Amino acid sequence: MRVAVLDLGTNTFHLLVVDLQPDGSWSRIFKTRRVVRLGEGAIHRNEIAPQPFARGLKTLQDFRKRIDTLAVDKVIAFATSAIRSAGNGKDFVQAAWKHTRIRIRIISGEEEADYIAQGVRACVDWGDRVALIMDIGGGSTEFILADQRRVFWKSSFNIGAARMLAHFNPSDPIRRSELAALKSYFRESLDPLAAAMKKHPPEVLIGSSGSFDTYAAMLGLRHRGSDYLKGRKSHTFRLDEYRSLHRDLLKSSAREREQMPGLIRMRRDLIVMASICTASVLELSGVGSMMVSRYALKEGMLASLVRK
Repeated sequence: MRVAVLDLGTNTFHLLVVDLQPDGSWSRIFKTRRVVRLGEGAIHRNEIAPQPFARGLKTLQDFRKRIDTLAVDKVIAFATSAIRSAGNGKDFVQAAWKHTRIRIRIISGEEEADYIAQGVRACVDWGDRVALIMDIGGGSTEFILADQRRVFWKSSFNIGAARMLAHFNPSDPIRRSELAALKSYFRESLDPLAAAMKKHPPEVLIGSSGSFDTYAAMLGLRHRGSDYLKGRKSHTFRLDEYRSLHRDLLKSSAREREQMPGLIRMRRDLIVMASICTASVLELSGVGSMMVSRYALKEGMLASLVRK
């Protein structure tokens, strides 16, 4: 069966087309992403502004054309934080059906965390350790405490990079007082995570795609001359390398970040918010290891489909 999976995130819309095999494996036919910045201008008001609304619909129309050329048997489209929390999110879903005949399912934060965990498990083997899985989105960030067989705890927090950028609107470069305010906000927001980690102490932090892909690209180009994920599905970071990158990001201006190899323009400002969140979680968790998984939400959705 040929399946198209659409992941409609706050910053980016993804399209993945695969052929599912009888043994449960899949082969990729087509993959693309489009920067839509759905949260631009109004995410702090929990609305989708007119221009991002139109950009999102245009992207779905383009995806529909591609899906039709690939003779897809089944289309699965799911929406996350921006559409989930927007007052006009259901209007976007209805407009998408009217103009593209793509039926979008708005998933809850807990469902999102579930699919992320399944995607990471399909990509990374972390042995018998308890892992803290983290997925930084534009609108929300998901956390899962799990081993290879069990999920002990999961939750979604409205502390995505785009939402934090709109809420705090920091200086360029960020000031020490602003950094302190952000770190305090993260600590307070993540009290439930801290409590869960006392019950299920993690040994490794696993970031899925997005910002963690960017860390891998930037650090790989800095230390090896090529993306650490080139030809690979996962990578284990050296924490001293990441912390050095984090310090550089904090003291850099937007113009300076534009010159940093491996950092795409869309993430120029978002990466600072993401890295502050990542560094805060590393400190809070006390883990001694950090990894990145190339698989995340889309692949988790496929994994769940295979098991049905």
